[in-house]
Amino acid sequence: MTVVGPFGLSVRDQALETDVQAGLAAVEAGLLEATKSEVPFITEAAQHLVRAGGKRFRPLLVMLASRFGDPYAPGIVPSAVVVELTHLATLYHDDVMDEANVRRGVASANTRWGNSVAVLTGDFLFARASHILADLGPEAVRIQAEAFERLVTGQILETAGPRDGRDPVAHYLDVIAGKTGSLIAVSGRFGALMSGADEATVDILTQYGERLGTAFQLADDVLDIASDSHESGKTPGTDLREGIPTLPVLLLREKAAREGLAEDLELVRLLDGDLTDDGRHAEVLARLRVHPALEQARRDTVRYAQDARATLAPLPECFAKAALEELCDAVVHRAG
Repeated sequence: MTVVGPFGLSVRDQALETDVQAGLAAVEAGLLEATKSEVPFITEAAQHLVRAGGKRFRPLLVMLASRFGDPYAPGIVPSAVVVELTHLATLYHDDVMDEANVRRGVASANTRWGNSVAVLTGDFLFARASHILADLGPEAVRIQAEAFERLVTGQILETAGPRDGRDPVAHYLDVIAGKTGSLIAVSGRFGALMSGADEATVDILTQYGERLGTAFQLADDVLDIASDSHESGKTPGTDLREGIPTLPVLLLREKAAREGLAEDLELVRLLDGDLTDDGRHAEVLARLRVHPALEQARRDTVRYAQDARATLAPLPECFAKAALEELCDAVVHRAG
């Protein structure tokens, strides 16, 4: 048993492990090539997060999904580069919106060069992704465009908040289905589609990616509260400090409104205060770490990961399917 990709995913077949490693190495080379510019400063800014590393979760999913067709088909590596470039571009923009200081263990681009450069660098990455996508054909362009629309819609819904009378938790799940699930779904879809897999298999791996993407984001929500910066690659409680609603916080608010317990209402009051104050932020973080809402968020993460795993049932038994199932377990493990 060897280890490959994010979260120490174990692959039980030497040939599969070798091919996946080779594919991810090709993606890495493709990312560096796609982020080069004739302007050295643009290259530096565009490669900032590429060189910082990352889980490469989406390219890994492309590689594994391609095993249900021809894994050596020419469109597989470029499509993996496209999804990762798109993801990286959103990180530049997210860090500006969230006023984040750290990303992947290094200073965020907005901290290093300012908001304008960070936003424009994200735009540059989108442009480079589109350039590669054009060579993959009109169907690939359409798929990516639809996913990008969902991604942006999810971000807008998050910014606008739930409409009057809408359940905030249901609204939030719609948000992350767009912001996170859409691009991870495309990773599964591109891998299967570019490999020439049949339509039913493409649909299964798309649905798998969508559900796994939700579990992946919920795990991130848990990590924002429960982890240290070494584990998550960003400052703990970043979403908390910026007032970004995440599942544990929404579940806390729901519980406080339903049960009216004094300690829950007090924690909500602290949440609604000034969390730029380090002392208040630390107190809220510490209290959330032992609150039942965090454990409920973990259980919801497990449920979505189990749904993703169940989606794979119709696929033939093989090492790639086993690896996709283990990805579900790995996502759950991240959430503790």
